[in-house]
Amino acid sequence: MSEHSILVTGATGKSGRRVTRQLRDRGRSVRAASRGGEHHFDWTDDTTWDHALQGVESAYIVQLDGTPLVRPFVERAKRNGVRRLVLASGRGIDDPDYVNDQTGMLEALLDSEEAVRNSGLEWTISRPGWFAQNFSEGFFADAIREGELRLPAGAGAASFVDAEDIAAVVVAVLTEDGHNGQIYELSGPEAVTLTEAVATISEVAGRDIRYVALTVDEYIAELVGQGLPREDAAILADIAEPLRDGTDAYVSDGVPRALGRPPRSFAEFAKTTAAAGGWTR
Repeated sequence: MSEHSILVTGATGKSGRRVTRQLRDRGRSVRAASRGGEHHFDWTDDTTWDHALQGVESAYIVQLDGTPLVRPFVERAKRNGVRRLVLASGRGIDDPDYVNDQTGMLEALLDSEEAVRNSGLEWTISRPGWFAQNFSEGFFADAIREGELRLPAGAGAASFVDAEDIAAVVVAVLTEDGHNGQIYELSGPEAVTLTEAVATISEVAGRDIRYVALTVDEYIAELVGQGLPREDAAILADIAEPLRDGTDAYVSDGVPRALGRPPRSFAEFAKTTAAAGGWTR
């Protein structure tokens, strides 16, 4: 690869900002693009696309959830001379029983993958499972800081993957040869239940934090009681379905295949996060 700029879309998100940092740590020239970051880029405003793509040789595509915008973006990338694409997708998208998708997100992800595979460019797809960082900066973070995580996830487990590993895989693909045409499903090294995950966080944070398993109806009722529309509450309940059913508990080989090393464990993630001041009120 030459030293031409690498475009990172979603550069302020969980994976994008880590990809940007890891690339710069390697001395690479990065165009960090997002709506509110260093380089203005807006998926819903295609007049921002060409400026982001000019002079770029490779691009990390973090799509806008539920939108069919990757296909036209890929065509624009080709016209601008981009040679290599790395798409952020999701584990389980090719399994119709993986999750009850009311938002059309899976259909959009599948269309994005097809657009990248058929682009005629070098391509690689990253399919991470549940991020470990959901406990520190995402879906579960506020509840963890408050000391109680209440979810309709039962005793289900997931092989939570550290976003640092996701970024390391993306950086390897963007900067090395040998990854063309690969689909990397990314997970941690083992399945962890929510009870185990929260207990681990509680221990390393030195605080009393607990997980409370709710039924779907209880969870929806609580959210509605907090002022959320019932339809939105039902969508949030569906997000927990892979956890509840254990469909995201399996371990994938993407991290060792791409990096030649095992992924970081949930315990390692928790210790590192706590040491950096995570989960303080």
